[in-house]
Order: sequence, then C-alpha cells, then structure tokens
Amino acid sequence: MKPLRLLLSDSYDPWFNLAVEDCIFRQMTTQRVLFLWRNAETVVIGQAQNPWKECNTRQMEQDGIRLARRSSGGGAVFHDLGNTCFTFMAGKPEYDKSVSTAIILDALKSLGITASVSGRNDLVASTDDGERKISGSAYKETQDRGFHHGTLLLNADLSRLANYLNPDPKKLQAKGITSVRSRVANLSELISDINHPQVCEAIIHSFFDWYGSEVEPEIISPDVFPDLPGFEEQFAKQSSWEWNFGKAPAFSHLLNERFVWGGVDIHFDILKGRISRAQIFTDSLNPAPLNALALQLVDTLYRPREIEEKCRQIIAQFPAQQAELTELQHWLVGCIQ
Repeated sequence: MKPLRLLLSDSYDPWFNLAVEDCIFRQMTTQRVLFLWRNAETVVIGQAQNPWKECNTRQMEQDGIRLARRSSGGGAVFHDLGNTCFTFMAGKPEYDKSVSTAIILDALKSLGITASVSGRNDLVASTDDGERKISGSAYKETQDRGFHHGTLLLNADLSRLANYLNPDPKKLQAKGITSVRSRVANLSELISDINHPQVCEAIIHSFFDWYGSEVEPEIISPDVFPDLPGFEEQFAKQSSWEWNFGKAPAFSHLLNERFVWGGVDIHFDILKGRISRAQIFTDSLNPAPLNALALQLVDTLYRPREIEEKCRQIIAQFPAQQAELTELQHWLVGCIQ
C-alpha cells in the first residue's frame, strides 16, 4: 500500500499556502497527498492569465486584496474564509483526477449534499434558484506526477466576488486564458450552519475510506517556515510582483483623454510586466514633455508607483508645465491601477 499524507494549513496567506503546495508537489514521490487550506481575501488567477484583464485591480488596491498566481491553469477566482481549498496529489500512473473528484462528491454526500460534475472542472448542486456552481478546480501534471486543486464555496461573500472579478473597462488588447464566469451558490444555502472544520473532516474521512488507510495530520503553521526543501525561495517567488503581475502574457494598453490643454493618446506595449514600448500622441501646443515621458517610460514596471515616479521626473525637467503634467500624472496612474 502506498503511503498517505495529510497536511492541514493554519495559514490564511495565499502566497504561503501556494508555496507549501508547490514544495510538497515537487518533493513527493509515490505518496497520495491531501492538503486542506483556505485563504483570506485574495484573487487567485491561473498560470497563463493577465490580472489587468481578469480583475478589478483598482478596487483590489483600494481594499487591500491580494493577488496570487497559481502554477495550474484555469480562470480567476475570489477566495475568502468562506471557501475551503483542497489539493490532491499522486504519482503517475496512479494520478487520476476522477478519483479526487469522487472523494469530494462522497464527502459532500456524507454531509447531506448531492452534487455532480459539470463541464470540465466544476461541481454543481441544485438550489432554490436552480443548478448552481459550488466548486471549481484546476490541474497540473508533470511527466511523473499530477495534482488537482479546487475550492468549495461554503459561505463566501459573493458580492465581493463580483467586485473583484469584474475588471474596469480598460482598452486592453490582451492575450492569455480568459475566465468563464458561472452562476455560483454557497453550500450554506443548503445547510445553513456548514463550516470549514466540518467540511475538512468530511473530506478527510472520505480520503481515508477511499484508500482504506489513515494517517496523522501534519499541521502547517505560519508561525515558522515549514521544513520543506526550497520553501523560502518558493515563498519569495510566490509573493513577488514579478510572479503575480509580471508573469502576465504580453499585451497592449491604449489610453486616451482630453484635457483643457489638449488631447492625449497613449499606446503601451507590455512584456513581462514592463513597458517595452510607449508612444504618446497629443495636440498640445507644447508636446516636448510628453515626448520625453514616452522615452522615460520604456523598461518601466507597469505599476502605479513606478509610473508616478517617472512622471515626477518629467515634471522636474519641465517646471513651466507643472500644472498640466501633474494633471496627466494623476490620470495616468489611475488608469494603470
């Protein structure tokens, strides 16, 4: 019998939990692994997604919502403590996502919830408003192993989900995987007092029953870094702007605005989170500061504080146009958020 491994995270940090998941996955051999966790307010995007296209990054910045890029595919989701997250791992040829799906369905059934598979990676249940999505999943496979991870909606704040997964209408010409939005429901609509420990217990029992074996859980705590090879490096990567934002597929951003002193059209090309090309067109009577700004912005990180700093440098170079350039700076920084 191949050994089982059960890990339970006490951390609500998405970067911490995803780093743990990655390290466990890279070091596992023939084990069958179950990892249960949950994140505080976070938008989690797929490995090939563009956050500026998928998310309301401006609202996230204002509300202190984290962005976390996972290593698997799929679309963008909002996590809060009303979600239960699960990860199943196994070596090949044993890895089979239909097995992990069956374990989740059995766990839900033990709680009195009848659910079924819908499409490629969703679970649905019947509610008073019809059939609704209660769980989404994503997958990752290498030559010798694979994992299936997903979330169960228990009592998530669905209004906040809508706030952060509806992007501002930016004029982006963007590549990458686009999320498919589904009508969702919380399991609390079916069982009013359902909670995370209760769901975890049901999943654990289903996991043990499926394999006919039990193990003691390993508690992963945020108080100390886990004793996992390469964890510090993986956590640093997982929490970095370069991974979460800079890993976005190449895209273009077209901006335009009319000010009292003239109209402005800005064309950005973004590659690996940096401005690879900037063109500014204007009918302003004094275009020199804007031409200088376009040159300054090349190779700048595509995030507000770096762009704001470049604007300040141009304002210092052209003090006679300070009022106009300050107005441009505030507008431009607001567009990038």
